[in-house]
Amino acid sequence: MKMIRLLVAGSIVAALHAARAAEAPAAAPSPCIAPAHHQFDFWIGNWSVTEKGKPAGSNRIDRLLEGCALMENWVGADGSRGHSLNFYDPRRGVWQQTWIDNAAGALNLTGQFGGGRMVLSGTSTDAKAHASRLDRIAWTPNPDGTVRQLWDQSQDAGRTWKVVFDGLYTRKSP
Repeated sequence: MKMIRLLVAGSIVAALHAARAAEAPAAAPSPCIAPAHHQFDFWIGNWSVTEKGKPAGSNRIDRLLEGCALMENWVGADGSRGHSLNFYDPRRGVWQQTWIDNAAGALNLTGQFGGGRMVLSGTSTDAKAHASRLDRIAWTPNPDGTVRQLWDQSQDAGRTWKVVFDGLYTRKSP
């Protein structure tokens, strides 16, 4: 009799689990599967970064939120640190980057992938000069697997530009 009760109880529990599984909605596919969401995937990885042949720092770029965003984790050779969140916004048709670092430096950039490179730009405030400036950063994947990051700024609404950083990303060995 005890054995029959255990079998019945086990069958009821199994039936309840099966019913719940049948009622549970299927996992929805990620909304970020369109090719535009993956235009910046060439930047994903763990990188050593140099500028003019000298160590500038290291950067790790991770995919997160089921492919909907990239998280940048920068550590500079000078001890600086910073993070950015990058994502494709299909409503506006642009890439968005929000950057913050340990010196309270902040950037809010938007742009697109075109001509074989990602170019993001935006307006920021120069803390020393208390003046508005344009920031433009381009990431170009190279045939050898490296990535060039060129950051330049304009203090005159884009008439002239000054290079702030010209870095070369090389993948670290696994």
